[in-house]
Amino acid sequence: MRCPALNELPPAPVGKTGWPWTEESSPLQGKMEDGRHWPRLTVVTPSCNHGRFIEEAIRSVLLQGYPDLEYIIMDGGSTDDSVEIIHKYEPWLAYWSSQPDKGQSDAINKGFAQSGGEILGWLNSDDVYEPEAGRKIVQSLLKHPDYRIVHGEAWYIDEFGRRLRKCECIRADFTFRYLLNCDPIVQPTSFWYRTLWEKVGPLRVDLNWGFDWEWYIRAARHTKIFFIQEHIANYRLHSQSKTQSRARQEERHAELARISRHHGGWFQPTVIMYVAFKPSFHLERLFHRYKLPGFMRDFLMRAVQILPKLVGRVLKDSYQV
Repeated sequence: MRCPALNELPPAPVGKTGWPWTEESSPLQGKMEDGRHWPRLTVVTPSCNHGRFIEEAIRSVLLQGYPDLEYIIMDGGSTDDSVEIIHKYEPWLAYWSSQPDKGQSDAINKGFAQSGGEILGWLNSDDVYEPEAGRKIVQSLLKHPDYRIVHGEAWYIDEFGRRLRKCECIRADFTFRYLLNCDPIVQPTSFWYRTLWEKVGPLRVDLNWGFDWEWYIRAARHTKIFFIQEHIANYRLHSQSKTQSRARQEERHAELARISRHHGGWFQPTVIMYVAFKPSFHLERLFHRYKLPGFMRDFLMRAVQILPKLVGRVLKDSYQV
């Protein structure tokens, strides 16, 4: 399907301006310079109760100006206004559903199973593509046939869409050993060929936080990963994000450590980071349980958080490539 023009979409909500509300990408011609058609680009958006953000994500996909887009939304049975918003954009969707699933990775797997595009990627419902991201990604893959995955630059944004800082974890070049221990790819900036997805297999549904990183590790055994110095997407930080949940950070680091060990990183930085973080979480729980005075609790919490921060800084510097 051809990406719709701005004037074809529902009007932006009152007070919303700029990209992707009142601005759009420049449309591409139906064929490339050599006369071939552009490869079909598939984007899947998994979502559940992200009505506050999903419309911005949807518009950032649809307004790419790409001539052959397949857009799929897999909603996990939202109870907020997400389904109502999705209905507004239904004419431009290749497929969508709203039903309970086994989690984010399960929704993404089901979405790709419904798709037919040659190049694949997913955009979470609280993240946002930059204008012309699709064109830049596809042109990069076509220009570098030895690579089957491409990723680019990203910025962190807040709940209102304001830029906070550049994603410093991204690496333009890295070794497989580095990938086993640190994730140098910001997920919404990455795309790959369907043939690679079929060879590597789907995302692991037993993982909650690191399923994208785990898939990159498996994929890197079959292909080189290419980096383009282009701003492709924005990664949103907000209180509803599972990666920002302080209460579940110990669980998150434990999962990342398991992924690293599973692929050969038994004594590597991810595991060390988990060991460093674990004591601070237990101590914080004790502080809250015994209801220490506020000033004392704050002082001690800052103190126990120094260790993981120092470990993180040392490991980050040690693994520069």
